[in-house]
Amino acid sequence: MRSFGMYDTTRGLTLALFAGLVGLALWGAAQVGMYTTWRYWVALAIVGTAGLLLALARHLGTWTKGLRLRLSAGTLALAAAPVLVCVGWILLAGQPGTGWEEARIVSWSGSIGILGAVHTIGLWPGVLAFGLGLVLGLSVDAVPATATLPETTAQTPPVAAPDEPSVADEPVTAERRAGETAAPPERTPAG
Repeated sequence: MRSFGMYDTTRGLTLALFAGLVGLALWGAAQVGMYTTWRYWVALAIVGTAGLLLALARHLGTWTKGLRLRLSAGTLALAAAPVLVCVGWILLAGQPGTGWEEARIVSWSGSIGILGAVHTIGLWPGVLAFGLGLVLGLSVDAVPATATLPETTAQTPPVAAPDEPSVADEPVTAERRAGETAAPPERTPAG
């Protein structure tokens, strides 16, 4: 059975480091507080960034494996965009005081019958911001880096095929032996 000791150790330490950074970011967001509208958005931006960091932790060092990061358009459109709309709607409705467009979002939520759900889910704005950052981070894939080939220019002459037969055209050993035993070599009379 193959052992992944060093790989597991470095991956575990990397994840522990990023979890510590996320904890530090969450502590910082708590120090900012959420008492005013601008503090609310700053704290949630910090929490969302923490979620993004945690998702990107798994991609640390991918360039050493010949991989590059790519934003997956399909994942972004099918998963992250709806999450962004829903979370944004709830966070806008849950702003303290009379925040930016808060009254309009609350009014629209009441008109379409989702105000109760918006307020209930909105009790957890930090979790929503963290989840949004996590979903955005999971929209990033590590894919193999494509090798760049030198472009041919019009000035480069085409390479001519060689006149000599290539090694692939030569008979293999079994074909040579079969040819030797099947037909004896011709002998010319001495004369």
